[in-house]
Amino acid sequence: MATTPAFDMVFFGGTGDLALRKLIPSLYQAHKAGALNDDGRIVALGRKAFGLQGYLALLEERVRPRLGVDYDELTWSSFIKRLHYQTLDAGNLPDFESLAALLGSDHGRVTVCYLATAPQLFIPICRQLAAIGLNHPNARVVLEKPLGHDLESSNAINAAVGQWFEENQIYRIDHYLGKESVQNLMAVRFGNTLFEPLWRREWIDNVQITIAEELGVEERGEFYDRTGALRDMLQSHLLQLLCIVAMEPPASLSEDAIRDEKLKVLKSLKPFTPEDVLSKTVRGQYRSGAIKGMPVAGYRDEHKVAPDSNTETFVAMQAEVSNWRWAGVPFFLRTGKRMQERVAEIVINFRDVPHALFPMPIGLHSANRLVIRLQPKESVRLYFLAKEPGDAMNLQSTYLNLDFHTMFQARWADAYERLLLDVIRGRLALFMRRDEQAEAWCWVEPILACWAQHAIAPKTYTAGSWGPAASSGLLSRAGIVWHEES
Repeated sequence: MATTPAFDMVFFGGTGDLALRKLIPSLYQAHKAGALNDDGRIVALGRKAFGLQGYLALLEERVRPRLGVDYDELTWSSFIKRLHYQTLDAGNLPDFESLAALLGSDHGRVTVCYLATAPQLFIPICRQLAAIGLNHPNARVVLEKPLGHDLESSNAINAAVGQWFEENQIYRIDHYLGKESVQNLMAVRFGNTLFEPLWRREWIDNVQITIAEELGVEERGEFYDRTGALRDMLQSHLLQLLCIVAMEPPASLSEDAIRDEKLKVLKSLKPFTPEDVLSKTVRGQYRSGAIKGMPVAGYRDEHKVAPDSNTETFVAMQAEVSNWRWAGVPFFLRTGKRMQERVAEIVINFRDVPHALFPMPIGLHSANRLVIRLQPKESVRLYFLAKEPGDAMNLQSTYLNLDFHTMFQARWADAYERLLLDVIRGRLALFMRRDEQAEAWCWVEPILACWAQHAIAPKTYTAGSWGPAASSGLLSRAGIVWHEES
């Protein structure tokens, strides 16, 4: 594997959950694979005065156990030699000056500033980075989602950051775009002639995109109660997956060619009227229940969640892409916490044959489906009908299965690992452009406004279920069911 250029990876929020759960482990894996330049440093920043030894002790406690079978003592020992820790307050310029002194004046090195912090800190951090000269041409800034709370705040952050960094220095991260299976979706679509003639309204009945989590809000109750599922998941992850499903073939694999096509999809999304919001969206909030036999608390009983909170932990909706390829095809989007199963998948349901010679197997709603599983185990399955052995002409649903882990024996990079390497190497294709993000907020805002105006309270659902019954009702009105119900 080719190594990166020399770099400094600076984590703002280096003691936070994201850094300890995802970012540091991902860089360890890249280090173990030999993908990181030997002259690459990792600088963790936090408000606590740990010192380096205290920070390494924190990593021993929080990061090392996450590595599991990938942990290797010699590799870990060499990895932690890359690490530095520094105390930093986002509002204190002298702390930034100390950071600049640590990094030095060699602007030939790539400097990545990863803002794994609350969005309200993005502007003051970027202002201070510019004040100490850390916005030089080889500097890059990574912005975590959600970028703002609405269109106005998102525009304000983008405008402010854009004063100090060029657009090609800003990496708005959505880790779903770094998943191997998402990349394979593009390969399946644009690398083969098999599906392209069928990838349109004449042959596709509906599309379902689901991101379901077994986890609740964990230690993020205060953040999540201000955010909700629509802002946290749908405005970013789900819409990005919809774009990749619905986009036209790009002219090339260049960063702007791909992002131009995604932007066209976002601009083609049919706007929601207030009537649409009331009839085509479902808000939900989990109550106490059980996940795999273990009792779990309801959302309102979670730590730092208001006892009368109306924040949604589940969203389902019917969307439509108003263009020649997709007009009239419903896209059903769904995400939720404390669901029955942790799964992320895209289901393409093809239309039935025009004249049925054989009876459909009982309970089956779509004979032909393409199911792209993004997690927990990446695969692509093509479902079709085949005759059962025997004298009678009885058909049974079966599938062709591409199990990536079985088919390809090479090491799989985690989504964050791939994206961190892309940032260091200066590759923007898997990151959101400013106009993409603005268009996504424009589409989502009428939904938020209508929910607020009509005081639409979320419907409760039992933890460990597939969400409120109204979610199934949303599809049943179109004569279809969710994939797991078919």
